[in-house]
Amino acid sequence: MRRSFAALAVGLVLISACSDSGSTADTTLAPDETAAPDETAAPGETAAPGETAAPGAGEPEGTQTFTDLERTHVDTPVDYPETPPVGGPHNQVWQTCGFYDVEFPKERGVHSMEHGAVWITYTVGLPAADLAVLQAFVDNGKEVLVSPFTGLPTPVVASAWGKQLQLESVNDPRLAQFVKTFDDGPQTPETNTPCAQGTTDTN
Repeated sequence: MRRSFAALAVGLVLISACSDSGSTADTTLAPDETAAPDETAAPGETAAPGETAAPGAGEPEGTQTFTDLERTHVDTPVDYPETPPVGGPHNQVWQTCGFYDVEFPKERGVHSMEHGAVWITYTVGLPAADLAVLQAFVDNGKEVLVSPFTGLPTPVVASAWGKQLQLESVNDPRLAQFVKTFDDGPQTPETNTPCAQGTTDTN
């Protein structure tokens, strides 16, 4: 009787030990092994060299970055080094976000970008279908400003504070990616400030 009981006890201990050893996976990497990288790009990241970033996965290919931009208020016209501007001294009043079919003072557009706006500028004469695409960005975005602009290097240019992307077409998928990334995005100098409640005056 005692032998049977002892055998049973030993068997239970062995079963328990086997169960415990198989319940926890070994997460220690071998010396020549590396962890697999996270396949989802974090906001602001770009694809690795030779790869194409998926739509919405950080800033699109071709985006230019500008740093050390002044943020002073001025009451006079500013001669910006970039066309259109990407930041710098600006008017104390910002342009209310929306769709405009005429130009307004660029110093007010720069102030809007300081508040987080994406400013999409286009060459006068774009087809109505293209303008409808730009209108949709305004309708579906949070802080998007659209207007014609004289002297653009390409038919369409998307700008945010310190960021710019030159485009040949409004249907380039990089435009949607730019808006998704920078509409009230991480580049915004003044967070939690509206692009509304500025001025709609174009003079």
